[in-house]
Amino acid sequence: MGIHYDYKSTRGDKAMKKEAKRKARIEQRRAKRSNNTSKSSDETKMHDIDRPITLEDLTNPDKN
Repeated sequence: MGIHYDYKSTRGDKAMKKEAKRKARIEQRRAKRSNNTSKSSDETKMHDIDRPITLEDLTNPDKN
């Protein structure tokens, strides 16, 4: 009888902890996903189409 009494009395607390844990995981995934998307958008810079590609553009990686 003690097991059943303990289960019902702590059911609400266990449900709240489980929900908080689930929300924390979802928030962690969102943060990770937002960090990945910001990095990929910075890396995908393209060359200006109207300007011809020169040897300087190809050999100097620091030039913007």
